Amino acid sequence: MFLFIFDSPVQIAMVIGVIVLLFGAGRLPQLAKSLGQSRKAFKEGMREAEEDDAAHPIAISANSPAPQITQMSDEDLMAEMRRRVEAKQS
Repeated sequence: MFLFIFDSPVQIAMVIGVIVLLFGAGRLPQLAKSLGQSRKAFKEGMREAEEDDAAHPIAISANSPAPQITQMSDEDLMAEMRRRVEAKQS
């Protein structure tokens, strides 16, 4: 992933050596396992969020026209944003 940064294999070996020195050879497999579990949990959470969004689409009423933002005051814009947030959370 970040191998394009290094110009030679010596630089890659030096970075790997520093990582082994910092974390120790015994701890590296634990770190890799933890990283993999975190990645898996993140992907699962993203998948669940996408499924939830697909199952509960935001209902937009067809009879209310979209407000013209350029003609609204700041207070009206804030009220509209609050209304949309409340509608999305409901």
